[in-house]
Amino acid sequence: MYEYRKLSVADRKAVIAARRDRLLPLHAPPHYPGRRLTYILTAACYEHRELIRPAPRRDELASELLAAPAEIHAWVILPNHYHLLATVDLAAFREWIRVCHSRLATNWNREDSARGRRVWYRFQDRQIRGDGHFYATMNYIHANPVKHGFAKRADDWPWCSFHRYLVDYGRELLVKLWRDYPVDRYGAAWDD
Repeated sequence: MYEYRKLSVADRKAVIAARRDRLLPLHAPPHYPGRRLTYILTAACYEHRELIRPAPRRDELASELLAAPAEIHAWVILPNHYHLLATVDLAAFREWIRVCHSRLATNWNREDSARGRRVWYRFQDRQIRGDGHFYATMNYIHANPVKHGFAKRADDWPWCSFHRYLVDYGRELLVKLWRDYPVDRYGAAWDD
């Protein structure tokens, strides 16, 4: 639960006033146009339908995402959502991903004879707050296919960056990062 929800009415007003004084968005995280920062970027299919289910769609989406105007650190594509850990100019990326999502939705709807069907629900971003957050996010992304029951082990799922990390850094380092930055409490206390 967000700490804001636990605040008294007076304390909530004080938080809003402080955000207003600092020229920050009142009810959303700040974004910094023109600056390249690192984020976990997530998009889900509408109603979490598995519209990225056929393997060729995941291949197509992977090809698109890996060509994004971003430095991609880690990624995973599941049948109903995807995650990227990337350094981007968020304003430019949002426009790029809007066009990409639109193109893919049009193509997939044509393939499925589902003209006008809503494919994408939401695109979310969360700025990475430090090295620990970065590595925990990387582990979370690589564990996602197992978490959602699409694979027994991370290296069983071909639509992710885990394989690249395994080749580039070796299993020993990945095991150490997994132990040092576990995902069992991923996200805990971020908003405290």
